[in-house]
Amino acid sequence: MSTRTSLSDEQGRFLADTFGDAISLAPEVLRVYASDASLKTGTVLAVYRPRNAEELSRFMRWAQQENVTVHPRGRGTSLSGGCVPTVPGIVVSMLGMDRIIEISDTDFVAVVEPGVNTADLQAECAKKGLFYPPDPASSKATSVGGNVMTCAGGLRAVKYGVTRDYVLGVEAVLPGGDIVRFGGRCHKDVMGLDMARLFVGSEGTLGIVTKLCLKLLPLPELSASVLAGYASLDDAMQSMARVFRAGILPCAVEFMNETVLEVLTRTGEVPWPDTVRSLLLFQIDGSSDSVPHDMERLCRQLDDALWRIQGLGREEEARLWAIRRRISAGSYVLGPDRIGGDMAVPRGSLLAALRRFEEIAHANGKRLIGFGHAGDGNIHANLHYDASDPDDAARTQRTHRELDRAVLEFGGSLSGEHGAGCLKDVSLQIPPRERELMQAVRRVFDPTGILNPGKAY
Repeated sequence: MSTRTSLSDEQGRFLADTFGDAISLAPEVLRVYASDASLKTGTVLAVYRPRNAEELSRFMRWAQQENVTVHPRGRGTSLSGGCVPTVPGIVVSMLGMDRIIEISDTDFVAVVEPGVNTADLQAECAKKGLFYPPDPASSKATSVGGNVMTCAGGLRAVKYGVTRDYVLGVEAVLPGGDIVRFGGRCHKDVMGLDMARLFVGSEGTLGIVTKLCLKLLPLPELSASVLAGYASLDDAMQSMARVFRAGILPCAVEFMNETVLEVLTRTGEVPWPDTVRSLLLFQIDGSSDSVPHDMERLCRQLDDALWRIQGLGREEEARLWAIRRRISAGSYVLGPDRIGGDMAVPRGSLLAALRRFEEIAHANGKRLIGFGHAGDGNIHANLHYDASDPDDAARTQRTHRELDRAVLEFGGSLSGEHGAGCLKDVSLQIPPRERELMQAVRRVFDPTGILNPGKAY
């Protein structure tokens, strides 16, 4: 069914009269919500910030009746165009629903609204000695709801898993206005299908989440990190393999290829000598008794590193992790525009995949900025270019397409945590019959196709 491409004066008055200041039709506001971190843009007819599930239910009933497209949005940090309107429609921003309703140190559960900032939730949990492990590198900027919609992984995924491993229950509003609740606060529940987890990674295509029950863990007493430098990425990957073979499970392992070190050297001071061309960054956590012992075990496996530096406790570790967090901003020295990838491959294929990606980039006259979560094979394969240069833009787009095809040769995925959005060609990875089944599930929740069309599957 084709949806409306504009709002009539009567529809605009209904929205303003019914939802008051939760609705904005101002052009300057619409421009803000037309794009996300992907820098792609779409057409926004109105912006709606619901204040509770019941109000959103009324809006979704009206949207289906009027056949108006709805585009859910968190904090707009999507790098795959997940928040960009693919067809003209109303953006539903969930940032007005940002309450932490409860943090229970008896049930080990947090009940939150989707607009809660991820880092704020982690900080509030820590005050009670509790731990919400999912930790996207952009946690200070993202919302919990956005993390759930893309099944964000992040830095600690190698030990603690990804967002789906912490979603116990979901409340959501469907097209047509039904409010549904799946799961709850129980850590174990096998009654019926696991519909709560079905919403995780759905990229806003099934319904708009209004409340989440999240599993918590005890807060580790202490953590420690070590940054190790190597002559090449090959040496770094071999060293990481020894760590895992020794039975050591870090909570985070990050890698940085030779191009990343060039970026870091060009954009600030670095502590390592010129002989270092690649880095591994490890973090371990646990009790105050176990962490020093585990750090000693870890460092014994890193005795082939050319250089290393350690940090015990949050303050000392911060200077090491600040280096990792400099990469995205610093990489713009290689070009004013960026295409980002977040492919994932089996961990044993990580080095071969990275070298293959670098070959593809080099063949097109490009440099691959390769870094990411080595512990679970998640590669951030970024390409910088100048969009005003048609030749550079064409070579970069060609490189990006070839990288997507190459990752599948290693049994990998086009996206490990950013989602498909509207920028990734899902058909490259998911066969037609499987996509048909996914789309059939989508139609059960959204029979008229008003919710986030052109996204994901």
